[in-house]
Amino acid sequence: MTDLSIDARLLAPDNNRHNANTMVVALAAAILILGAATLSTTVSWRQGLLLLLGGALGLTLYHALFGFTSAWRVFIVARRGAGLRAQMVMLAFAVLLFFPALAHGTLFGQPVHGEYGAVGIGMLTGAFLFGLGMQLGGGCASGTLYTAGGGNTRMLVTLAAFIVGSTVGALHLPWWSAQPNIGVVSLIGTLGWMPALALCLFIMAAIYLFTLHAEMRSHGQLEPGARTSLRGLRRLMQGPWPLLAGAVALALGNFATLYLAGRPWGITSAFALWGSKILLLSGVDVASWPYWQGARAASLYQSIFNDVTSVMDIGIMIGALLAAGLAGKFQPTWRVPAASLLAAIVGGLLLGYGARLAYGCNIGAYFSGIASGSLHGWCWFVAAFAGNILGTRLRPLFGLAIERMAVRNAKA
Repeated sequence: MTDLSIDARLLAPDNNRHNANTMVVALAAAILILGAATLSTTVSWRQGLLLLLGGALGLTLYHALFGFTSAWRVFIVARRGAGLRAQMVMLAFAVLLFFPALAHGTLFGQPVHGEYGAVGIGMLTGAFLFGLGMQLGGGCASGTLYTAGGGNTRMLVTLAAFIVGSTVGALHLPWWSAQPNIGVVSLIGTLGWMPALALCLFIMAAIYLFTLHAEMRSHGQLEPGARTSLRGLRRLMQGPWPLLAGAVALALGNFATLYLAGRPWGITSAFALWGSKILLLSGVDVASWPYWQGARAASLYQSIFNDVTSVMDIGIMIGALLAAGLAGKFQPTWRVPAASLLAAIVGGLLLGYGARLAYGCNIGAYFSGIASGSLHGWCWFVAAFAGNILGTRLRPLFGLAIERMAVRNAKA
């Protein structure tokens, strides 16, 4: 049985045989434009631009098929490393942009700060659970949003469970945070931004070269990139984009987020907010939770459109809808096998719960954490990758594919 997630380059359909869905494109574009205009007048011009930026990130994720889940799974199973190498390129561009700005404390006159988390039992447990959830749920945080927005109905189930898990994780976070940890470690603060930059680039280069060696040893040649007859503007609008183009675009998008929001890109804190708001409306005294004390308290009673992460998450889904319409691939399918639905629920719960414990997801902890020079970003990567290994082993129990064609090629 094939994986129902479109967060998989090996399983991507042929984009050349589809015409744009003008109704979907018009609807998505109208929501983005009108939404940005409304936010600019009712909240701030930055909030309006953040919605558009979220839309651009969603379109990039969809057209580049920039997945974290499938990229890690394909390397685990078949030693194909194109996705992992693209992530290293993305991270390298990000640290080159971020480190000088964070060391200075301002970006074009705007005060900025990074994303940091304490390294300890709670964080490592959360990252492992998140990694496990990635393979069962069929996507990471960004993958869940862009595939759901692009019309994958199974991922709507994963998203709903993601919200539930993140809300429960918010309730339990104080206990996990109290477990043994070494606190926040900033590589920029500890080493200085230039030595920290050199160290991070060295690690990224080592991972890049390791995946090259592993792939060449297993296959004798590198996997070819996405093939398409489309060129120029049409390929830009309809995709697929080269993975490296997606990597650079995501790094630039995160840097733009740093300027507009004053901090890097994140995704999952909004899920805890949405779930908690639903409970609050249902009469649950969410405001008494330690998680919602202090700086977070006001957001419980404000509109979600005042929340930067919520606005960008919505933008990502609309941007993916726009991309799916442009590619002519918005074709929701409502028939999902029961075992796959169960995996989506279990995976989503693990994703949400793990993200709260780990101070973020593949974007907030891994991408933005490493871009911020936070040690927890690298630790998250190791623990989450271990979770992905276990999750990949469990996928067949739920009828989910593990790129069997790639496995056969690896053994050839």
